[in-house]
Amino acid sequence: MNMQAMLKQAQALQKDMMKAKEEIDNTEFVGESSLVKITMKGTKEVTKVEIQAEELDKDDVEMLEDMIVVAINDANKKIDKMTESKMSKFGNIPGLF
Repeated sequence: MNMQAMLKQAQALQKDMMKAKEEIDNTEFVGESSLVKITMKGTKEVTKVEIQAEELDKDDVEMLEDMIVVAINDANKKIDKMTESKMSKFGNIPGLF
C-alpha cells in the first residue's frame, strides 16, 4: 500500500470517528431512579431534571438527593455504553475520547 492510500484511509477513519462522536454528543440519554428522571446529552451535560413531587414528602429531601445521584449515574452509564459500542470499531486509541 502506498503512502497516499494510507493517508486517505486514515482521513476516512478520522471522518468516521468524528461522525460517531458527534452522533453520541447529540443523543439524549435518560437516567432514572424511582422519583427522579435526569436527561443528559452525550457530552454528559445535564439538560433536564424531573422530580415526581406528588409522591414526595417534604422530609424526604435527603432521599431525593440520593435518587438524583443514582439517575445521573444511570444516564452516564448509558452514555459510556453507547460510546464504547460506537467507538470500539475504531480500535483502542488512548486519549482519543
